[in-house]
Amino acid sequence: MLHISLWKRVLILIVVVIGLVFAAPNIFYNRVEGHNDAVAAAAKGQALTPDQQAARAGWPDWLPSDIVNLGLDLRGGAQLLAEVNVDEVYKARVDALWPEFRKALAAERGTLGSIRRLNADPGVLRIQIGNADQIAEAQKIAETLNNPVSSLTGVGQKTLAITTQGNQLIVQLSDAEKAATDDRTMQQSLEIVRRRIDAAGTREPTIVREGSDRILIQVPGASSAQEIKQLIGTTAKLTFNSVIGTSSNPNEAVGSDQEILPSADQKGLYYILDSVPVVTGEDLTDARPDTDQNGYPAVAFRFNASAARTFGDYTQNNIGKPFAIVLDKKVISAPTIQSHIAGGSGIITGRFTVKEATDLALLLRAGALPASMNFLEERTIGPELGADSIAAGKMAAAVGAVLVVVFMIASYGTFGVFASLALGINIALIFAIMSAIGGTLTLPGIAGIVLTMGTAVDANVLVFERIREELRNQQKAKAARAIELGYERAMSAIIDANVTTFLTAVILFVLGAGPVRGFAVTFLIGIITSVFTAIWVTRLFVSLWFARRRPRELVL
Repeated sequence: MLHISLWKRVLILIVVVIGLVFAAPNIFYNRVEGHNDAVAAAAKGQALTPDQQAARAGWPDWLPSDIVNLGLDLRGGAQLLAEVNVDEVYKARVDALWPEFRKALAAERGTLGSIRRLNADPGVLRIQIGNADQIAEAQKIAETLNNPVSSLTGVGQKTLAITTQGNQLIVQLSDAEKAATDDRTMQQSLEIVRRRIDAAGTREPTIVREGSDRILIQVPGASSAQEIKQLIGTTAKLTFNSVIGTSSNPNEAVGSDQEILPSADQKGLYYILDSVPVVTGEDLTDARPDTDQNGYPAVAFRFNASAARTFGDYTQNNIGKPFAIVLDKKVISAPTIQSHIAGGSGIITGRFTVKEATDLALLLRAGALPASMNFLEERTIGPELGADSIAAGKMAAAVGAVLVVVFMIASYGTFGVFASLALGINIALIFAIMSAIGGTLTLPGIAGIVLTMGTAVDANVLVFERIREELRNQQKAKAARAIELGYERAMSAIIDANVTTFLTAVILFVLGAGPVRGFAVTFLIGIITSVFTAIWVTRLFVSLWFARRRPRELVL
């Protein structure tokens, strides 16, 4: 019916008003963005500069301040494609098995004879048994340390592949465990990269997994790819190791349980360390920039309860001995333990600058990457390109809008004006929804909006053509009935057309990536809002116009 009940009118008006209010901040984009940045800085407890205070005052706090995020192609920024060296994790896992296997086998030394670790390829543990005829017994003991794989794809399989060769046990990760380890490594790498970029205060980065061992990182607003690369490319693996001795020879032979690492700040000095760390950076609960007793930049840290006990016990039993703090395979500090350090807190010194201390604290708080990364692609997109894209998008949208409005008014007169007004409301609703959900607008997204503008009036065209047909069939005095029948009989065609388009857009969103998904997001939202505005908003306009004018003859 042409008549729309009061509650439906109120509901339609409420949706339209809310949409316009939430879309409005995008008109004042730079001002609102500065306001939001200042609010975020204040929320973190930072003291606001005069410029930030002015930016915060530039937009009222009581007004909505959500805006559409601009993607990398519109804002400019950095893009990196990183490859995670998952093989490093295999080596670390296998190396960590040696103390456990040594302890288990050593308990049967009377039967097995001597037990010694041999040099082997990375990711492989070779253990030589003194009594070769007992190798089967050694394998049996080793199998007691083999556990089921904890993943759905590895159900029924073991974590280790344990074989024998002469008097040697050969231990490595099974294929099922390697697959599960790869998945965990990638998930952890994604999380660590995300934490580091978020901690640096960048806006709306895109961090997604690509393939089995690659990560795509897009950071809008970043000044250079090198800056992001330095931030996320550092492994930041921190360990605290016992010092066995020092040397000036980097190739000096060391024991199988030892490793030789260079000093970070003294050229030619190498430390021989116990390869099994006392505690690691994974046990840190806090790290922040600080100063040492001489006022030089340092990093203060605190361990969790378990590591604090281990750290305290170790320092209590090793007073007077040096203790190495190792970051990414370099000894950054090797102080002598002066006293028992209880409580699990301390300071890392290493001739840092203030920035280096701040960056190191940030990296340690975010956590260590499980493996290093190779950067296969790094690209910096200047803001000028984004500005050009925005200008081109605005021009395309303006031309599209003008053509649609001219066509609708020329074809349908007053009803075309209603359809054009509904089209403007439709665009506002798209921006309102994208602002509310934190959506990111990309160049393909602009294409989706422009396409929506072209197709949004399709439903109105169907309705208006149906009304024309009814006007030709009905008496002139029954214009109201013709309008009612036009809306009723066009409804099924409108629903059918938009459902199929909606499903297509959903498939694009689910299966697509990057630009395709950006297009699908705006197109999906556009389909929903265009159906609402084409059916309900224009109908409300027509209803109000008809009630006010009550034309005896309707010309369409």
